[in-house]
Amino acid sequence: MALAKIVYASLTGNTEEIADIVAEALENEGLEVEINECTQVDADDFLEADICVIGTYTYDEGSLPDDIVDLYEELKELDLSGKIYGVVGSGDTFYEMFCSAVDDFDKAFAQAGATKGAESVKVDLAAEEEDIENLEKFAKELASKVK
Repeated sequence: MALAKIVYASLTGNTEEIADIVAEALENEGLEVEINECTQVDADDFLEADICVIGTYTYDEGSLPDDIVDLYEELKELDLSGKIYGVVGSGDTFYEMFCSAVDDFDKAFAQAGATKGAESVKVDLAAEEEDIENLEKFAKELASKVK
């Protein structure tokens, strides 16, 4: 059974909820899912996964959350060739750099040699019905790449 590893950073709970939605959708696709808060894992934990997912919020004017910076730096040093990845996250459209941390992780996974399995999903604050549909579609696309 394919393993999907989801690692998230959440300050308000919005990104944790997004990660939980993706986890449930991946389980519904028949995948084994491990979900962890970013301070509980190292980037090399992704080496054991078939699908690698980051859920992050964007802080302030486009900054990565402090608690996920180390993971971000480690990720760029890995060789994730043969792995499928996806990135989701929350932000606030009030800021010009809406969800830019999602884009930063997208680039980091690409730099590590992983294959993008689905377009990133960016959520304005908390996930609404349309966001949930987009997150479920995201999970289905990822799962289809390992079946």
